Amino acid sequence: MERHAFSDLVKWKTKARRKPLLLRGARQVGKTWLVEKLAREQFSSMVKVDFEENSDYGLLFEGDLSPLKICSELELRTGISIVPGKTLLFFDEIQECPRAILSLRYFLEKMPEIHVIATGSLLEFAFKEISFPVGRIQSLEVFPMSYSEFLTALNYKKAAEICSAPIIEVSKPTHEFLLDQLRIYWLIGGMPECVKTYRDSLSIKQAVEVQKELIETYQLDFNKYKPQTDIQCLKSVFSKVAASIGQQTKYTSLSKDFTIPTTKKAYESLLLARLIKKVKAVSSPGIPLEAQASDKKFKNVFLDIGLMNQLMELDYNEALNHKNLVAIYKGQLAEQFVGQELAVAMQQQHYYWARAAKSSNAEIDYLVTSAGSLIPIEVKDGPSGKLRSLHLYRSTYHPDFSVVFYAGEMRFLNTENLLFLPLYFVNSFARYGAPKTSM
Repeated sequence: MERHAFSDLVKWKTKARRKPLLLRGARQVGKTWLVEKLAREQFSSMVKVDFEENSDYGLLFEGDLSPLKICSELELRTGISIVPGKTLLFFDEIQECPRAILSLRYFLEKMPEIHVIATGSLLEFAFKEISFPVGRIQSLEVFPMSYSEFLTALNYKKAAEICSAPIIEVSKPTHEFLLDQLRIYWLIGGMPECVKTYRDSLSIKQAVEVQKELIETYQLDFNKYKPQTDIQCLKSVFSKVAASIGQQTKYTSLSKDFTIPTTKKAYESLLLARLIKKVKAVSSPGIPLEAQASDKKFKNVFLDIGLMNQLMELDYNEALNHKNLVAIYKGQLAEQFVGQELAVAMQQQHYYWARAAKSSNAEIDYLVTSAGSLIPIEVKDGPSGKLRSLHLYRSTYHPDFSVVFYAGEMRFLNTENLLFLPLYFVNSFARYGAPKTSM
């Protein structure tokens, strides 16, 4: 299966001022697969050090962290010569050996000619034990497969190109096809093993079984969050966040059986593990958004829409047969999808607008920064008469234009500078902006 992140790895490989690369992200999103593909296609050999599979490798990083010594020991153990420019040195699950993370800075300083990639999940927990080598390594976050990657995996390559290139007008049959496949993606999600299972079997039921297995894997990992976090509280927060996508969140609503400090620690642990993404509220929009953002008022985006469905016990038959794609589960799937696609394409903190006035429930689903401007984004059924919050935001802050993602075809209201885009264009919009013909 093709992944867009692979092109980033190839660019890193050929960079003149290359640093050791750290691939970050939750478990099972495809980090190891990407590195091994890079090794097969771009290098003559690979030396792989899997710290989770073989803890004895950790002994090599005790005491002296000289890259020359480490490479010599690895050559001895593996029988593979580490040749600059031809061999990829791969540290997998590096969080299991925090001193190996420290060693990356010395590879940059003393053996920069060696290509070094490390992958890890739960990395932020390991960073508590060491001084992170800021400025000495390059980081890249890997997410679940996007909608266009899902289409590519199903061999719908032309459809995938439409959803990952600058936005263009599409025919009605193409529009309907992309929405039909989008409905399936919302059920399967973007976890690579789920996508592969569906591709090979065309069975949603089999893909759902993989979702259950992945959820169990994440919950087993909760034992690694101790002693900072209560495991039972973690399980509660994990499920409650999935069920509350699109809604403003309070710690008290995430776990009624635990204190707020305990619940907050559980929530923050899930953030560190990259299983959820915090969407911060902004009441007075301005650039930079972070300066205006609230840490206490927030919503969430889950790691993956398929896993979210599994945790909230989605009725798959209802979702498959629901006439209005956006209205499924009161729009929660649509808002999750938009947030997930924005995360892949923009790799930045998410924000939304919430009016500060008392008793006001006016909200804009997402605010993004593009070319120095703030763009409000709504996820709705479509008719402009229902967009009360957006009209209030526009009359107050006068954005250059606004975007509504919905299940209809693309159209632009010139009188209101309001662009309606089909949901399958979220990735395209995030990467390339609005189509020039509409502005």
